[in-house]
This record gives sequence, C-alpha cells and structure tokens, in this order.
Amino acid sequence: MSHDWIFDVLRDLRTYALANGLPALAAKAEEALRVAEVEIAAQRRGGGPEGGRGGSGLAH
Repeated sequence: MSHDWIFDVLRDLRTYALANGLPALAAKAEEALRVAEVEIAAQRRGGGPEGGRGGSGLAH
C-alpha cells in the first residue's frame, strides 16, 4: 500500500493552519510530516518495528 497520500494531507493541514493563524497546529503538522517521512522510509527499507506496528503499538 502506498502511503504517499498522507504527505498531501499533512501538507494541506500545515498550509491551512498557517493561512488561518494556527501556528502551533502548523508546527505539529510539520513535525508529523518529518515523522511520517522517517517511518515510511524505514518501512520501505524493511526496517520497520517488529510486527509492522508503529510506536503506538497499533497495527497500521
């Protein structure tokens, strides 16, 4: 499954937040983008967490 859509959603959220005076939300969206980039890159390399679970312990 391609995760590329999540990058579009997070970028849209960041853009919306910046345009509407929500800087803390924009910062969190940026942080989420960085986390998604790292985790998805690791998963694509086959280096994801055991059992295909993320840091939350929930299946993706």
